Amino acid sequence: MSDQSPQPGTGQNGAPGTGQPAPEPGNLRFLRLLVTILTGTMIAGLLVLIALLVIRFPSATTPLPDAISLPDGAQAQAFTVTPGWYAVVTTDDRILIYNRSDGALRQEITIQAE
Repeated sequence: MSDQSPQPGTGQNGAPGTGQPAPEPGNLRFLRLLVTILTGTMIAGLLVLIALLVIRFPSATTPLPDAISLPDGAQAQAFTVTPGWYAVVTTDDRILIYNRSDGALRQEITIQAE
């Protein structure tokens, strides 16, 4: 059975007569510093992204109408809202534009099929 321990009088890394580990090479210290800086930069970037998401997505939502009266036989397929009007796209290829203030039908656009 062989003894795997260092020889007496040597350090952990085999530095003779010091009892202490050999110093790290300069390029290893540089690499350790580089990894630490990169880790800090990534953490800071992640915090900035989270802050931007919180700032850019406010919790206030646009108020929607309680009910929309569509013409007979029309079924809503899509809905969009602007400050002055809202539009409903129907399954029969029409776009119905309503006033936001009173809910009255402002314009009806028929989409021509190709």
